[in-house]
Amino acid sequence: MTPNDSSRNERAQLAFARLLPKLFRGGQAFVGVEAALSGLDADTATCRPQGLPHSVAELVAHVNWWNRWMLDIIELGQAQPYPAHAADTWPAVTPAGWPRVKAEFYELLARVDTHTARPDLANPVNHDETIGELLADFALHTAHHFGQVVTVRQALGAWPPPGGGDTW
Repeated sequence: MTPNDSSRNERAQLAFARLLPKLFRGGQAFVGVEAALSGLDADTATCRPQGLPHSVAELVAHVNWWNRWMLDIIELGQAQPYPAHAADTWPAVTPAGWPRVKAEFYELLARVDTHTARPDLANPVNHDETIGELLADFALHTAHHFGQVVTVRQALGAWPPPGGGDTW
């Protein structure tokens, strides 16, 4: 590896480290996760609109399931088995459980922050996936389902949130 290659790799690593937190939380390319969840009471968060398969709370609980799974792999440094069925990753959420699900989401985001600037993002950790790939999956999976959160809120008439959303 030439010194130029090393410098380019360092710059790429820094760019990726700066980009990841933005992908986890949104706010630039898509509505931020805090905005997407703001102003939701437990009854609204757990209401499943007619014609849609999930409530906001179910979507967030599903995101939590996978984010916890990915962080456990990264933090333990070893592959974990995939769930036997996709349904295993969709926990039911009652109105009483919504505050816990929402708090867990933010706790998982705080955990991922410690990994965004790791120097070993290219190291394999889960079968053929690297740490960096798992972190990117974490971000993209979260963004995907938070787009659904916005759709569910729109269907419930609970959008935009109190602080506003991308509705110009």
